[in-house]
Amino acid sequence: MSAGSAGGGTRSKPQAVPGPGLPPALRVEGLRIRIDGRALVDDVSFTVAPGECVALVGESGAGKSLTVRALLGLLPEHATVSAAMLEVDGVDAVALPERGWRTLRGARIALVSQDALVSLDPLRRIGAEVAEPLEIHGSLPRAARDARVLELLTDVAMPDPVRRARQRPHELSGGLRQRALIASALAAGPVVLVADEPTTALDATVQARVLALLRRIADEGTAVVFVSHDMAAVRRVADRVVVLRDGRVVERGSASELLAAPKDAYTRELVLASTPTPRTPTVVDAPVLATVTAVGKSFDRPVLRDVSFDLRRARTLGVVGESGSGKTTLARVLLGVERADTGTVAWAGGGRPRIQLVHQNPLGAFDPRWTIGRSLREALAAGCVPRAQRAARAADLLREVGLDAALAARRPAALSGGQRQRAAIARALAAEPEVLVLDEPVSALDVTVRTRILALLDRLQRDRGLTMLLVSHDLGVIASVADDLLVMQDGAIVEQGLAAQVLGAPQHPFTRELLAASGPSV
Repeated sequence: MSAGSAGGGTRSKPQAVPGPGLPPALRVEGLRIRIDGRALVDDVSFTVAPGECVALVGESGAGKSLTVRALLGLLPEHATVSAAMLEVDGVDAVALPERGWRTLRGARIALVSQDALVSLDPLRRIGAEVAEPLEIHGSLPRAARDARVLELLTDVAMPDPVRRARQRPHELSGGLRQRALIASALAAGPVVLVADEPTTALDATVQARVLALLRRIADEGTAVVFVSHDMAAVRRVADRVVVLRDGRVVERGSASELLAAPKDAYTRELVLASTPTPRTPTVVDAPVLATVTAVGKSFDRPVLRDVSFDLRRARTLGVVGESGSGKTTLARVLLGVERADTGTVAWAGGGRPRIQLVHQNPLGAFDPRWTIGRSLREALAAGCVPRAQRAARAADLLREVGLDAALAARRPAALSGGQRQRAAIARALAAEPEVLVLDEPVSALDVTVRTRILALLDRLQRDRGLTMLLVSHDLGVIASVADDLLVMQDGAIVEQGLAAQVLGAPQHPFTRELLAASGPSV
């Protein structure tokens, strides 16, 4: 690969395809995976050529991650795998023993996973992480390895690679960690690169740069398998798309044709869910509930700088910006969890209203030992609901958020991501709040589940007259939900106003950058 910048933007033309007679780098035919007697992947087939990016898309449980783990020989021991063909760079991997997989992984096929912070060794410097595949699969002397590490970091557009090579993962941003992981995956020169949800947790601008980097890697001859539930990301990077549902292929085709005119109803649902619908304001002439004036907050550095805005009753205020922009700290100041160093938060009527938080990660927010019903009953007890009424009220809350009351008997781990987030919203509603603060409430959810959760929040707001503060890095989510909008950068508000006006005619360069990075769907 050659060094170069991986900026944002979408592809404008088809990219490199193999010449006549050149075999695919990856060939999968009739892949089947069974775990505990259940067929979780059933008759999946696809090929990926050098210079091509093929996207595997679908919701959680569709079989995407199991499929790519089979490509790397990383399935659990109790899984049963069969295939008419599973060929990686000409190597028959259908019955490959673990020793053979260890030779194949890294050298011919490599993985970039979703969570770079977990994938990278927290005790090891980035340079050592990138050098490891060179040590395992190569014979370069130490000095040549060090030079190759810097070359790889430069290739993935890592700023100041000499300094970054000496740092540990926690010292890098999410986007830089993901670049380091890609550099490590490319170190031994694999023919196939598997990217499993590599941009799910990244800001829009960082996501755009990582997607552009993956596209460039494909353009320079690597076969790329891109796993995602986000059709907007797929649109930016893929040549062809394979749509999975319940372990089976329901549609396949070129990215341009399939995304423009999907034939299968499930594919149409995925595409529609990735296309946000502009919000119709809940209340047009809404009174001010809170006035925030010149709020500042510092830890080891300024996190909020002279922040001023109004929060209006029964409306949704969206707060958008990159990681580190101060969004979550601002939410914590409104919640009263953090005290502002300077400035004021003045609530109408002089007292703080009932206010509740909905976390980004509901699995971490619930006590895993308790059933959902017990967690709801605890919240109702804190709201002074009599003991005799709590079970019935908990059932009512579950039904209000679209869940079966029978789920009260389950623990959080037994629920899907969407069900857990609905249960978290139900628990927040148990306190009869006037204000809901939602911190990235749908960032980890599939696009169709995300759409349903956002529709639920819209209905609850209209039914209950809730005021909501929604923190997100996703402008598609903001466009669908927010009435008003704050755009934050480096702890300061750089633009604010009605969401439709800010998104329709952004004035600040950073807002325009966010919109460009989010693509044409916003």
